[in-house]
Amino acid sequence: MRVFLTGATGFIGSRIVRELLAGGHEVVGLARSDAGVAALTAAGATVHQGTLEDTKTLAVGASESDAVIHTAFDHNFSNFAANCEKDKRAIEAMGAALKGSDRSLIVTSGTGMGGKNGQVAIETAFDVSNPNPRAASEVAGNALLEAGVNVSVVRLPQVHNTVRQGLVTPYIQIARQKGIAAYVGEGRNRWPAAHVSDVARLYVLALHSSTPGARYHAVAEEGIPVRNIAAAVGKGLSVAVRSITPEQAQEHFGWLGLFVAMDLPASSAITRELLGWRPIGPTLLSDLETMEYTAAS
Repeated sequence: MRVFLTGATGFIGSRIVRELLAGGHEVVGLARSDAGVAALTAAGATVHQGTLEDTKTLAVGASESDAVIHTAFDHNFSNFAANCEKDKRAIEAMGAALKGSDRSLIVTSGTGMGGKNGQVAIETAFDVSNPNPRAASEVAGNALLEAGVNVSVVRLPQVHNTVRQGLVTPYIQIARQKGIAAYVGEGRNRWPAAHVSDVARLYVLALHSSTPGARYHAVAEEGIPVRNIAAAVGKGLSVAVRSITPEQAQEHFGWLGLFVAMDLPASSAITRELLGWRPIGPTLLSDLETMEYTAAS
C-alpha cells in the first residue's frame, strides 16, 4: 500500500514511517525542509515536498496514494486556534482528493474531544459544540465522512519517551525556568498518556482496519495525577514541588495554564477491543524518572 504521511519527520510520524516500512508498505512522507528530505530519504521513504499551508500540494499527495495518515500539526500553542483552523483546511483538502473512492484518511485529534473536564473520555463521544479549538479537526472529518470519504480518527494523549512527553515537555521547561515544579490545588487532576512506540503501532492498526467513522484512543494509561508528574519532574530537576492556586496558574504557566489544571482521563477500552491493540511501552512516570534532564530542552 502506498501511504501518504504528513508529519513524517515528526516525533510520532517518524516512528510511523518505520512501522509502515517494516510492514512492507511504501511511504510517501511530507517534508518542508532540506533536513526533512534527508531524514525521509535515509529512512527509505519517498519524499513529497510541501507544507500544511499549501493545500494544493496536500491534495496531490493524497490523490496519488492508496491511503493517508495525517499527523502533522503546528504546535505553536500561542496561536492555537488559528493552527486548529489550518489543520481543518488541510484535512478538507486531502479528503476532497479522496472523494469517490474507499481510500482511507486517518486524522489526528486529542482525547479531550471524547469527554468533558473531569469525565473519562471515550471513543464514541464527540460534541460538535466543544469549545476547544481542536474540535475543528473532527468537525472537518465528520463533514467528509458524510460526503462518503473513508475517515477515521486517532486521538492522542500525552505521547512520550525519554526525550519528549507532549505537554509535559513545556511543563519541564517552565519548571526549570521558575525553579518550581508546580501543580494546581491538590493536583489530583489527571492526564492520559502512551509511549510513542505504542502510538505508532496503533496508527498502523487503524490503517489496516480502514473503518469509516471509527475513533480510536491511543491511551495506555487512563490518567496520571498531575501532582505525580510534578513530583517526578521536581526530582529530575532537583527543584521544589509546590501547589499553586488556580488564580496563580495563568501567570506561572503562561499558555500552559489553560491545560495544567484540566482533568482529562481517557479510556481506550473500545480501541483495544476493536483493534487488538496492547500497549507495552514504558509508563510516563518511568520515562520521566529515567530521562536525562541536563540534556532536555
